[in-house]
Amino acid sequence: MSLPRLTGLVVPVVLSGSLLLSACSSLFSKDADRKKDAGPTQTEQGYYQSAQRYLGDARFSDATKDLEALETYYPVGAYTEQSQLDLMYARFRNSDYPGAITAADRFIKLYPQNPQVDYAYYLRGVANMETGSDVLLRYTNLNSAHRDTGYLRAAYDNFRDLVTKFPQSGYAPDAAQRMRFITNQFAEGEMNVARYNVKRKAYVAAVQRARWVVEYYQETPQVPEALATLVYSYQQLGMNDLANQYLDLLKTNYPKLVHGDTVNLAEARGEASWVNKMTLGILGKPAATIVPNGPADQTVKTPIPSSDVNAPAQPTTLQKTGQVLSKVGHGVTRWFGTLFSGGDNSEMGESNNAPASRATSPSQISSASPAASTKP
Repeated sequence: MSLPRLTGLVVPVVLSGSLLLSACSSLFSKDADRKKDAGPTQTEQGYYQSAQRYLGDARFSDATKDLEALETYYPVGAYTEQSQLDLMYARFRNSDYPGAITAADRFIKLYPQNPQVDYAYYLRGVANMETGSDVLLRYTNLNSAHRDTGYLRAAYDNFRDLVTKFPQSGYAPDAAQRMRFITNQFAEGEMNVARYNVKRKAYVAAVQRARWVVEYYQETPQVPEALATLVYSYQQLGMNDLANQYLDLLKTNYPKLVHGDTVNLAEARGEASWVNKMTLGILGKPAATIVPNGPADQTVKTPIPSSDVNAPAQPTTLQKTGQVLSKVGHGVTRWFGTLFSGGDNSEMGESNNAPASRATSPSQISSASPAASTKP
């Protein structure tokens, strides 16, 4: 009995649906007409010169559009190779790191004999480093090594290819320095997991992580902590023979970390004193980095010239006040970083800033494209 009523309701629904579909189709057709490619609006030289002006004015988004149009409408021409070098640079400065990596990969495959192909290798590695980094981490006490290091591994492979294939390249020294920095990050990532395993009394897992650092990252600042972790973990497992072997290594190279037959893990980790933490880094013992190579442990210190002529002038009262305020600001930043990291950061972020591992930030690359211009 209710079937006639249902049919009466279906008819207007079908009619309204058809009207809606026709309206949407007309809308889509208008959008398609609006997005229809009208072809090139400039000559090849015009696109290239316009992109160069945008690069000079740091308008990297506009430069990217012109370079992409140049590549689309003039795929083969006098500016082909140079425009692709500029395109990967413009994308990098525009924070389009995946796009820069794609452009660099393509350039390496298409033009392996180009005299500036080493720049593509270098920029690809730097872009991979930036892809895995976070701008906010630079202003906190959080350590990027405690996060996913997949992009760092890709960057390390990129820099290794550059150093291997182009050892005389002008980018090779910086690439080697970045490789040392990344190696320190790998070691810190392993030790961060080892600290967690020690905390939850998973000593076998902690031994595996610490041994990996000792065997494969022997020139990193994390080696003293790795040795101390091995001694402590083996002692907790009752394996005193193995513990004594690493204890002898610590006594020879880092005697300050050994107290009798035990080790001081807090000192090996370079942790700051509780006074330093309570005063936001102004008073007390600060976090220190232990140098892994040497007869005894030493903290990294900035050398002061012994000559009176080269000695710096005594700071004024205003400069001293500025230094105290700077310490307070840095301490507040570290305190907030510790809160965000759950209080389990072992102050080892400083170890990655050692002179042997410091890498220039990708954002400090010259504002002009380092690739030389190619004119027709």
